[in-house]
Amino acid sequence: VGDTFCGGGSIPFEAARLGCDVYASDLNPIACMLTWGALNIIGASPERRAEIEKAQREVAEAVDAEMTQLGIEHDEYGNRAKAYLYCLEARCPETGWRVSMSPSWIISKTRNVIARLKPDPKNQCFEIEVVTGASAAEMKAAEKGTVQDGALVYELDGKTHRTPIKTLRGDYRDVEGNTGNRLRRWEKHDFQPRHDDIFQERLYAIQWITKESLNQSRQETFFVSVTEADLERERKVEAIVAANLIRWQKEGLVPDMAIEPGDKTDEPIRTRGWTYWHHLFNARQLLFLKTLRWAALNADESAAMTLFFAKVTDWCNKGCHWHTGWDKPENLFYNQAFDSFWNYGTRSAYFLLSQWGISAARFCNLSHCGTEIATKEAKHPSRSEMFITDPPYADAVYYHEITEFFIAWLRKNPPKPFDEWVWDSRRALAIKGSGEDFRRGMVAAYTAMAEHMPDNGMQCVMFTHQDTGVWSDMVGIFWAAGLQVVAAWYIATETTSELKKGGYVQGTLILMLKKRPAGERTGFKQRIMPAVRAEVQRQIETMMHLNDTVKRKHGEPVFNDSDLQMAGYAAALKVLTAYTQIGGEDVTAFALRPRTRGEVTVVDEIVQQAAEAANSLLVPEGLAADTWAKLSGIERFLLRMMDMETTGAAKLDNYQNFAKAFRV
Repeated sequence: VGDTFCGGGSIPFEAARLGCDVYASDLNPIACMLTWGALNIIGASPERRAEIEKAQREVAEAVDAEMTQLGIEHDEYGNRAKAYLYCLEARCPETGWRVSMSPSWIISKTRNVIARLKPDPKNQCFEIEVVTGASAAEMKAAEKGTVQDGALVYELDGKTHRTPIKTLRGDYRDVEGNTGNRLRRWEKHDFQPRHDDIFQERLYAIQWITKESLNQSRQETFFVSVTEADLERERKVEAIVAANLIRWQKEGLVPDMAIEPGDKTDEPIRTRGWTYWHHLFNARQLLFLKTLRWAALNADESAAMTLFFAKVTDWCNKGCHWHTGWDKPENLFYNQAFDSFWNYGTRSAYFLLSQWGISAARFCNLSHCGTEIATKEAKHPSRSEMFITDPPYADAVYYHEITEFFIAWLRKNPPKPFDEWVWDSRRALAIKGSGEDFRRGMVAAYTAMAEHMPDNGMQCVMFTHQDTGVWSDMVGIFWAAGLQVVAAWYIATETTSELKKGGYVQGTLILMLKKRPAGERTGFKQRIMPAVRAEVQRQIETMMHLNDTVKRKHGEPVFNDSDLQMAGYAAALKVLTAYTQIGGEDVTAFALRPRTRGEVTVVDEIVQQAAEAANSLLVPEGLAADTWAKLSGIERFLLRMMDMETTGAAKLDNYQNFAKAFRV
């Protein structure tokens, strides 16, 4: 089984669990590393697992010993730090005071801990006092920090001062319409703000673990204000990094890779002036990660340790927001962006090492399976009997950008077998989610896969999208690749969450494809449309029957209207890809022809009519089918959306999709 868009490796892993030999490739080395980890760590034999766990213990002990010896995580009473809280500071242009910046000064909701700003007129700044056991009124007051609605807001001598963040940054637009600001662009050997930078950083609170409970399963922790002794330890860390950063970068232990501008990577450049990947880490984080990186590279199981190291970087950077409910810093990639925060948390080495490795993971012995993993474009696959792919498409995640965060750390000293891969995101080669390049890249990939499978081979493509234009592209892609859709299954795959609010489809379309039989098969629009409508009706009725069955047993249906719309597109795909010519035009030539803006092709018309056929079958409850058939588009739209509103399923995307479907 081959997967040329292997991503995190779940398809090769599941294929291996079924006993298949697997081929996995991806342009991105981080994807290949995750796939390797799935097959060789989670899929390790009991003997290999014991070796990996031994190596991870040895690495953790070595790093802990070095951090303890440096004396940067223990206070004078023997307590050990669990987390450090930092915030930005900026000088108010109105008063000249340095103001600490945070959207909230609550530190812990469960323990009623807050940070309180106390004016220091002599130094024109604020001391930060940590208060435990704050009253309900104090907690309420602390909810509002000094960053409110995009502005720096604080009170001094009874007067409220407000300065937009845009003003502090000096945002502007030049004569050509490009945006910029006055933030200094950090340089290759910077790791902290310079004294005249607009944004400074300061440590404002520390969470300690009591000396007595350090080795207990249930530890006692407390929050306190920062003391002069704490600041001295900070200065020690900064001095170590300042003295060694250039050498560490040359040795590949700390990144020296520039941040390439892009849709996602512009954020840290624009909002903080960070231009190299190591700028996303403070001195304490750089020192810990350098120590861990060196230990991982010199461990017996250096490949597995490298994978664990990459995971730790996600939890050890300036993008880790402080969670006031759980009293701990979260990870950077809770979403697919580089969010920059006004305050953030840093886990101590002790806290990070307590979660190092895989001791809690479930294992599955895959040592008997043959595996091949390569950093290759999808158009250069190895031969497989079956290809199962979940390709990138129109609203794809920008993996080629966000994985550079990890590549920056790992590219210089990759251990075996990672040293055989290309350690670059290769943005230019990545198949982007839409447009002419998307179609050509996908055609090349699926043509190559068809050529590298036997005549009785199969392809399974997982696809999720609601845009008729993208579905028209998919018809062209499969046509040009010489493939025919022989079955389409709609599977409910998505769970709902706060991050998925909106018109998200709840499922994935599973398309089964075979090589198109040799010989010509000519079709005409007038004959194809009845076949498409019949296939759409069969598909929709099957799914609605499933919905009724599930609703009777579980109280709610499994497919929503957006899902049923998509099933209509799939049905059209199944009928269309069986033809080699439509209306006298060769489908392969048609598929590869550049599309002109605003052009409506015969395929677009058929796919659109398939969507309309699907919508005509989605009769609101309580309405007769013949009555529904007589209504105009705008009447159907009104009744359909009223029906959705009564069930609480109305979302903006649904209004937009159904407006398009009913041509309103």
